Amino acid sequence: MTLGLIVAFAVFFSDQLSKWFVQGYFDNIHSPQAFGSFFNLVEAWNTGVSFSMFNDGGILGMVVLSLFAIGVIVFLLMWLKKEDDKVVQLSLGFIIGGALGNVVDRIRFGAVYDFLDFYYNNWHWPAFNLADAFICTGAFIIILHGMIKAKSNIKKEGEK
Repeated sequence: MTLGLIVAFAVFFSDQLSKWFVQGYFDNIHSPQAFGSFFNLVEAWNTGVSFSMFNDGGILGMVVLSLFAIGVIVFLLMWLKKEDDKVVQLSLGFIIGGALGNVVDRIRFGAVYDFLDFYYNNWHWPAFNLADAFICTGAFIIILHGMIKAKSNIKKEGEK
Protein backbone atom coordinates (compact mmCIF):
# COMPACT_ATOMS: atom_id res chain seq x y z
CA MET A 1 0.00 0.00 0.00
CA THR A 2 2.87 2.35 0.78
CA LEU A 3 4.09 2.37 -2.82
CA GLY A 4 0.66 3.34 -4.12
CA LEU A 5 0.28 6.14 -1.57
CA ILE A 6 3.74 7.55 -2.35
CA VAL A 7 2.97 7.47 -6.07
CA ALA A 8 -0.47 9.04 -5.48
CA PHE A 9 1.13 11.89 -3.51
CA ALA A 10 3.81 12.42 -6.19
CA VAL A 11 1.18 12.46 -8.97
CA PHE A 12 -1.07 14.82 -7.00
CA PHE A 13 1.83 17.16 -6.23
CA SER A 14 3.15 17.19 -9.82
CA ASP A 15 -0.36 17.80 -11.18
CA GLN A 16 -1.07 20.71 -8.85
CA LEU A 17 2.41 22.19 -9.37
CA SER A 18 2.07 22.00 -13.16
CA LYS A 19 -1.35 23.69 -13.02
CA TRP A 20 -0.01 26.43 -10.76
CA PHE A 21 2.96 26.98 -13.06
CA VAL A 22 0.89 27.13 -16.27
CA GLN A 23 -1.71 29.42 -14.67
CA GLY A 24 1.11 31.75 -13.63
CA TYR A 25 2.47 31.65 -17.16
CA PHE A 26 -0.92 32.63 -18.57
CA ASP A 27 -1.21 35.50 -16.07
CA ASN A 28 1.46 37.22 -18.21
CA ILE A 29 0.64 35.82 -21.65
CA HIS A 30 -3.07 35.65 -22.42
CA SER A 31 -3.15 33.58 -25.61
CA PRO A 32 -2.36 29.98 -26.50
CA GLN A 33 1.32 29.29 -27.10
CA ALA A 34 2.41 27.00 -29.93
CA PHE A 35 5.34 24.67 -29.35
CA GLY A 36 6.18 22.99 -32.62
CA SER A 37 3.63 21.81 -35.15
CA PHE A 38 1.66 19.47 -32.88
CA PHE A 39 1.37 21.02 -29.41
CA ASN A 40 -0.12 24.16 -27.86
CA LEU A 41 -0.20 25.33 -24.29
CA VAL A 42 -3.76 26.55 -23.70
CA GLU A 43 -6.10 27.48 -20.88
CA ALA A 44 -9.28 25.42 -20.73
CA TRP A 45 -11.70 24.98 -17.86
CA ASN A 46 -13.57 21.68 -17.91
CA THR A 47 -16.75 21.63 -15.84
CA GLY A 48 -17.68 18.18 -17.15
CA VAL A 49 -15.94 14.83 -17.04
CA SER A 50 -13.31 13.43 -19.37
CA PHE A 51 -12.98 15.39 -22.60
CA SER A 52 -15.66 17.88 -21.44
CA MET A 53 -18.57 15.42 -21.61
CA PHE A 54 -21.58 16.58 -19.53
CA ASN A 55 -20.07 20.07 -19.50
CA ASP A 56 -23.32 21.90 -18.70
CA GLY A 57 -24.26 20.65 -15.23
CA GLY A 58 -23.65 23.92 -13.38
CA ILE A 59 -23.00 23.88 -9.62
CA LEU A 60 -25.05 20.70 -9.16
CA GLY A 61 -22.95 18.97 -11.80
CA MET A 62 -19.76 20.07 -10.05
CA VAL A 63 -20.98 18.72 -6.72
CA VAL A 64 -22.21 15.43 -8.21
CA LEU A 65 -18.99 14.89 -10.18
CA SER A 66 -16.86 15.74 -7.13
CA LEU A 67 -18.79 13.35 -4.89
CA PHE A 68 -18.60 10.61 -7.53
CA ALA A 69 -14.83 11.11 -7.89
CA ILE A 70 -14.37 11.02 -4.11
CA GLY A 71 -16.35 7.75 -4.03
CA VAL A 72 -14.10 6.31 -6.74
CA ILE A 73 -11.01 7.43 -4.80
CA VAL A 74 -12.30 5.71 -1.65
CA PHE A 75 -12.99 2.52 -3.62
CA LEU A 76 -9.49 2.63 -5.13
CA LEU A 77 -7.91 3.21 -1.71
CA MET A 78 -9.73 0.12 -0.38
CA TRP A 79 -8.45 -1.87 -3.38
CA LEU A 80 -4.93 -0.50 -2.82
CA LYS A 81 -5.02 -1.56 0.83
CA LYS A 82 -5.65 -5.20 -0.21
CA GLU A 83 -3.40 -5.24 -3.30
CA ASP A 84 -0.06 -7.10 -3.10
CA ASP A 85 1.04 -6.67 -6.72
CA LYS A 86 3.48 -3.74 -7.04
CA VAL A 87 2.50 -2.99 -10.65
CA VAL A 88 -1.15 -2.65 -9.66
CA GLN A 89 -0.19 -0.57 -6.60
CA LEU A 90 1.78 1.80 -8.84
CA SER A 91 -1.12 2.03 -11.30
CA LEU A 92 -3.66 2.65 -8.55
CA GLY A 93 -1.38 5.40 -7.23
CA PHE A 94 -1.43 7.02 -10.69
CA ILE A 95 -5.24 6.94 -10.79
CA ILE A 96 -5.78 8.03 -7.17
CA GLY A 97 -3.32 10.93 -7.40
CA GLY A 98 -4.75 12.11 -10.71
CA ALA A 99 -8.35 11.85 -9.53
CA LEU A 100 -7.51 13.72 -6.34
CA GLY A 101 -5.79 16.47 -8.35
CA ASN A 102 -8.88 16.97 -10.49
CA VAL A 103 -11.22 16.86 -7.46
CA VAL A 104 -9.19 19.60 -5.78
CA ASP A 105 -9.54 21.74 -8.94
CA ARG A 106 -13.27 21.11 -9.05
CA ILE A 107 -13.68 22.10 -5.39
CA ARG A 108 -11.38 25.17 -5.61
CA PHE A 109 -12.41 26.51 -9.01
CA GLY A 110 -15.67 24.76 -9.91
CA ALA A 111 -13.89 23.21 -12.92
CA VAL A 112 -10.77 21.25 -13.83
CA TYR A 113 -7.88 23.23 -15.32
CA ASP A 114 -6.63 21.72 -18.60
CA PHE A 115 -3.70 23.07 -20.58
CA LEU A 116 -2.15 20.41 -22.85
CA ASP A 117 -3.42 20.63 -26.44
CA PHE A 118 -2.03 18.10 -28.93
CA TYR A 119 -3.13 18.28 -32.54
CA TYR A 120 -2.52 17.14 -36.09
CA ASN A 121 -3.39 19.58 -38.88
CA ASN A 122 -6.81 20.92 -37.80
CA TRP A 123 -7.71 17.96 -35.57
CA HIS A 124 -7.20 18.67 -31.85
CA TRP A 125 -7.32 16.10 -29.10
CA PRO A 126 -9.39 17.58 -26.23
CA ALA A 127 -7.21 19.61 -23.87
CA PHE A 128 -6.10 17.73 -20.77
CA ASN A 129 -3.71 17.98 -17.81
CA LEU A 130 -1.15 15.78 -16.03
CA ALA A 131 -3.81 14.26 -13.77
CA ASP A 132 -5.73 13.06 -16.83
CA ALA A 133 -2.55 11.60 -18.33
CA PHE A 134 -1.75 9.72 -15.12
CA ILE A 135 -5.31 8.42 -14.78
CA CYS A 136 -5.26 7.07 -18.35
CA THR A 137 -1.77 5.60 -17.91
CA GLY A 138 -2.75 3.89 -14.65
CA ALA A 139 -5.91 2.44 -16.16
CA PHE A 140 -4.01 1.24 -19.25
CA ILE A 141 -1.35 -0.47 -17.10
CA ILE A 142 -3.98 -2.21 -14.95
CA ILE A 143 -5.80 -3.49 -18.05
CA LEU A 144 -2.59 -4.59 -19.77
CA HIS A 145 -1.29 -6.22 -16.59
CA GLY A 146 -4.58 -8.07 -16.14
CA MET A 147 -4.50 -9.32 -19.72
CA ILE A 148 -0.90 -10.53 -19.40
CA LYS A 149 -1.69 -12.23 -16.10
CA ALA A 150 -4.80 -13.88 -17.55
CA LYS A 151 -2.83 -15.14 -20.55
CA SER A 152 -0.15 -16.49 -18.23
CA ASN A 153 -2.79 -18.28 -16.12
CA ILE A 154 -4.39 -19.80 -19.23
CA LYS A 155 -1.00 -20.98 -20.40
CA LYS A 156 -0.25 -22.54 -16.98
CA GLU A 157 -3.65 -24.28 -16.98
CA GLY A 158 -2.97 -25.68 -20.43
CA GLU A 159 0.34 -27.17 -19.26
CA LYS A 160 -1.35 -29.22 -16.53
